[in-house]
Amino acid sequence: MNLMEIGFLGLVFIGVVAALAGVSALSRPSLARQRLHDLAVGPSVVDTEAADGGWLHRAARLLRPISRLSAPEEGFEKSSVRLRFLHAGVRSAAAPSAFFGTKTLLALGLPLLGLAALQLAAWPLKTPQVLLGLLGLAALGYYGPNLLLAHAVARRQREVFESFPDALDMMTVCVEAGLGTEAAMVRVADDLQVKSPALAEELRLVNLELRAGADRERALRNLAMRTGVEEVDGFVSMISQAERFGTSIAASLRVHADMLRTVRRQRAEEAAAKIALKLLFPLIFCIFPSLMVVLMGPAMIQIYRVLLPSMGAR
Repeated sequence: MNLMEIGFLGLVFIGVVAALAGVSALSRPSLARQRLHDLAVGPSVVDTEAADGGWLHRAARLLRPISRLSAPEEGFEKSSVRLRFLHAGVRSAAAPSAFFGTKTLLALGLPLLGLAALQLAAWPLKTPQVLLGLLGLAALGYYGPNLLLAHAVARRQREVFESFPDALDMMTVCVEAGLGTEAAMVRVADDLQVKSPALAEELRLVNLELRAGADRERALRNLAMRTGVEEVDGFVSMISQAERFGTSIAASLRVHADMLRTVRRQRAEEAAAKIALKLLFPLIFCIFPSLMVVLMGPAMIQIYRVLLPSMGAR
């Protein structure tokens, strides 16, 4: 390896580190600007358009040229990734550019960093293991953001599912007290703000759509689409059928809430039943060997000290 190759790898390493440092610096929000924005328009309920100069918009503008390399061909609005963003609660217009740009940057940057590290360590680069390692780093950089997005979606959907029966109970009490469905949703959203911010935000979005003139059934269908939770979809169907056939909404809410509590209890029991199977592998590979060493160690030492010399003497 000559000096030109070392210099080139050094420049590549410095460039990638500088890009990552720039993205990290842009990700630091300005507290003064955020405070002025909150004082001017109040705290935002929906994370839609961030203020001009926000860290997400700045990162999106920085990563927009390279985000086209990993963006879907049919466009973000028509792709399945957009629905996953809604399920994760991400509604900013700058999020797609930042997401796909980060995927491209990591897919290209991680192998370059690995290659630079191997060059500095004087590791031979013509081995198949090095090629597989670089391909693994590229795959990790490309699919890592997808895994993080899937984790965010699963966590948010679990929060919505676990809090939804309690929300239906409170909504039933509000409806039986004489409030309308929209007013009951607003009251439940205020009460659930601490326990489940995601569900409270979704209920406020339904109220905003109704105030904007949207049909109730359409607003509730949008709620089911944004959450992606099967139980919320069943709730929307139940409300639509109750209004269509003229049945009591309070009674329907009470029955549906009881059914969701049963489903939640069954899922908890299922998770508890899986604990024994999940503990089997740590017991076999981690705890049992330690126990064998502790229990059989003294016996093996005595055998080594007593029996082996006597057997050798014979």
